[in-house]
Amino acid sequence: MKSLIKLFASIGIVVLSGNSLAQSEKWLISGQLTDGETGEAVPYAAVIVHSSVTHTILNGITTNDQGNFKVGTDSSAVYLEIKSVGYIPDTIRTIRFNTPHINLGEIKLFRDNQILEQVQVTAERSTMEFKLDRRVYNVGSDISSTGMGALEILNNIPSVNVDIEGQISLRGNTGVQILIDGKPSVLADEQGNALGTITADMVERIEVITNPSAKYNAEGTSGIINIVLKKEEKKGINGSISLNTGYPNNHSIGGSLNLRTEKFNFFTQFGAGYRSMPWESKSTNRNITSGDRIESEGNSIKNENFYNITIGTDYHINERNVLTLSGNFAYELETNPTQTAFYLYDENQELSSSYNRTEKTKATNPKWQYDLQYQKTFTNNKEHILQFSTLGSFFGKDQSSDFENEYLTGIASDPSQRTATDFYQADYTFKLDYTNPLTKTITLETGALYEINDVGNDYSVDNQLGDSWIPDTSLTNNFEYNQKVLGIYTTGSYEGKKWGVKLGVRLENTDLKTLLTNTNERNTQNYTNFFPSLHTSYKISRAFSLQAGYSRRIFRPRLWDLNPFFNIRNTYNIRTGNPDLQPEFADSYELTGVFLFEKLSLNISGYYLYTTNVTERVSYFENNVNITTPINVGIRHKTGGEINAKYTATKWLTLNGEANYGYFLRKGVFENQNFDFEGSQWSGKLTVKFKLPADIDLEINSNYQSAYKTVQGKVSGFAFVDAGIRKRLWKGKGVINLSIRDIFASRIRESIVDQPSYYLYSFSKRGRFITLGFSYSFGKGEAMTYSGGKR
Repeated sequence: MKSLIKLFASIGIVVLSGNSLAQSEKWLISGQLTDGETGEAVPYAAVIVHSSVTHTILNGITTNDQGNFKVGTDSSAVYLEIKSVGYIPDTIRTIRFNTPHINLGEIKLFRDNQILEQVQVTAERSTMEFKLDRRVYNVGSDISSTGMGALEILNNIPSVNVDIEGQISLRGNTGVQILIDGKPSVLADEQGNALGTITADMVERIEVITNPSAKYNAEGTSGIINIVLKKEEKKGINGSISLNTGYPNNHSIGGSLNLRTEKFNFFTQFGAGYRSMPWESKSTNRNITSGDRIESEGNSIKNENFYNITIGTDYHINERNVLTLSGNFAYELETNPTQTAFYLYDENQELSSSYNRTEKTKATNPKWQYDLQYQKTFTNNKEHILQFSTLGSFFGKDQSSDFENEYLTGIASDPSQRTATDFYQADYTFKLDYTNPLTKTITLETGALYEINDVGNDYSVDNQLGDSWIPDTSLTNNFEYNQKVLGIYTTGSYEGKKWGVKLGVRLENTDLKTLLTNTNERNTQNYTNFFPSLHTSYKISRAFSLQAGYSRRIFRPRLWDLNPFFNIRNTYNIRTGNPDLQPEFADSYELTGVFLFEKLSLNISGYYLYTTNVTERVSYFENNVNITTPINVGIRHKTGGEINAKYTATKWLTLNGEANYGYFLRKGVFENQNFDFEGSQWSGKLTVKFKLPADIDLEINSNYQSAYKTVQGKVSGFAFVDAGIRKRLWKGKGVINLSIRDIFASRIRESIVDQPSYYLYSFSKRGRFITLGFSYSFGKGEAMTYSGGKR
């Protein structure tokens, strides 16, 4: 019971400290809380100082093991509010300061007999914290996240957008580095679609770092998103289990278990299920010179059986040394039936040919990773830490596809085809970090990282000729990719009561080799770069502070940017890689004002991003076929502003909102084509949370993303709405959730390329998703939600 009381009080004080102001010690109040019946001390109770004039919270503290407290205030017109689990709250309104220090003596609290024997305390709501070089989003039990995977959670984070194809952007910019627990991970690989393995119940917090310090890997021109997974710390046995069902198919069972002793902390999470992801697409290729036009309409559904388990343990060698070993394994079985109709029109706009292209794809995807970490805490300071970690991960795909063309009108010109893909990605990371607080205000950090990425993609295409299958050597390729990055860094920081600054520098060497084994085409890149960073903050008043930052970043071409591989699902719209693609570099500047009021928290940011060697996807039009490939085109200037706000209107209504606007100027020339243009882009989010009677919560989340220009055309805007409702059962041990994502099925993507000799249009849509979930906790666990929700 004491541990639960301590937990409740600690959470309460954290919440209060987020709303309180900087304190002075002009007036001091002390006393002791005791049980009114037994006379025993009441430890870990919350003592809150309120203004008698405005009734706002001025300060707060918890009592120690003997029930004693001592709290300061800068006002003499105050009253005390005292709260402790299991006791009737008390208010002391008559406080008169005859001297700067008043001792209230013994204060008796009386038990509330209606309080249940066991009280369950949960962090209900997601909250945002501002730190020197980042924003921390603590993931709560937001009901619209029921059944969500990590990509859907990210789409609820301020400044972050995830488009319908799963591409992540930060303030409208791609090139974001995704980390898991501060390290690269196969779980964060977008092309592996692996973020779907991470579900809402597994995430503790998400850190958005728009201007990362030199401590972090320099990868990601737009910044870093760090997903921190939960690691239960409760003693004893606790855990939970959940069931989900949904439409389209989203059926799963999952659970968690945690066992903690003095020396060991054993934790595991597991799940299995079946899900379906429908996809609707349309495209138009118009040859303006000849007048030819090709239309396509397609429907696809990705069906997946999945199984995953995470298991790990912390071993406390002693109070100063901890060894952690964890592992994750996931296995997926995919089928992906697709039906695409093609209509070919001649220069007179008459139908010359039409056919249906049927695809049958199946794949198996094994994924695993391990993480071994050692941490030593030095005796002089608990923040004086040496940490070594090694991470290994693997993602594989064994895929085969059959494409059959059924001609309805016209002459058969394209054969039926089949493809086979053998893909693997093995990543290894070795990291050493050392943190030394030299004084109470000055901290030194240094460390090194060595990262190996080994990837292979063996892709073959066969064309049907009569009863025989003939290899298509122009489309078949085996691509090998090997990248090694060595980085070292050092940072120094000063953090006082009003002013703080953090300065750092990072040196990274990149060694990249690619090989097309079929043609023996090689690409070798080796470069070394410095990446400085500077962050500062200043507290102007008790309600207003400023933060500023600068960092230099890099975005290295990845496998799918370099590999000439493409999918032949739609033979008139092909995406390829560019083996000669170079890295892009960005200098990021940011100034943020943070306002804290009683019911409103607000931050306003202005930023400037200067990017060189910008990577753009450019379309080429050959024989009525659209070929899209990435190239380096000039520079980009982007200037923007962002507003994030949270307003607690009443006990039952909370509003969270954000708006982001960016103006960009592009300058570049490629193959005698001028790519100079300018444009703007903005987005907005609004989340409304209602706390209803009978332990029912309702949440509505609306999003809008504007249209924006591209180097050859534009991408249209769209709006969508998610909603969720939750009912607690059995004092919170059980939870029923219902969520609807994209209520109006309005989350679409339309892109247009409008050039003098050709016009291209593409459309894609996912549709509406409904999920119903039930969760139950046992032991000292909290009800969780597990689902295989994925992009």
